[in-house]
Amino acid sequence: MAAPSPKQQYASLSDEALAALAQAGDQKAVAALIDRYRPLVSAVSARYFAASMEADDIAQEGLIGLLSAVYSFSPGKNASFKTYCAVCAVNAIRTAVKADAGRKHAPLNSSVPLEDAELAEDLSPEQIVLSDERAVFINRFIGTRLSPLEQAVLKQHLNGADYRTAAAALGITEKAVDNALQRARSKLAKALNDY
Repeated sequence: MAAPSPKQQYASLSDEALAALAQAGDQKAVAALIDRYRPLVSAVSARYFAASMEADDIAQEGLIGLLSAVYSFSPGKNASFKTYCAVCAVNAIRTAVKADAGRKHAPLNSSVPLEDAELAEDLSPEQIVLSDERAVFINRFIGTRLSPLEQAVLKQHLNGADYRTAAAALGITEKAVDNALQRARSKLAKALNDY
């Protein structure tokens, strides 16, 4: 009978034993705990939403919380590793979502007054033509490749409307506004990369 592989040996260890090994510097134990609890972190992160964060970014914050749990878990605190891991993941995600919410006014806070901005007269004729061509491309793309809802939401956004105002103006939910805006941004980013 063959001896169990190192991966099988780690799979048979308890969470607490793996945490102790990880805290002692065993990177395979860290990897085993991450593999074991990645589905839990994914499930937890799926319940959260942030205006300018992708779902993958939120899940990444949850994994950072999981890693924190691996290194800070203490078995004598009357909580299982699973419970502790879930709490750490939730706390990391909530912290990131709150920080994201605090950055929503960053463009307004870091804007430059018009009189200080670089004006078009500083551009060469070639730069002006290229800029005009790009603007025509973007306008054509918006009119032909974005859905009517995405166009309406993008127009509200470009006019400075927040999600609540845009939702009220369009008669949809704030979540629908966010989803449409994220789709429009994604399509525009891809189109501009291909341009």
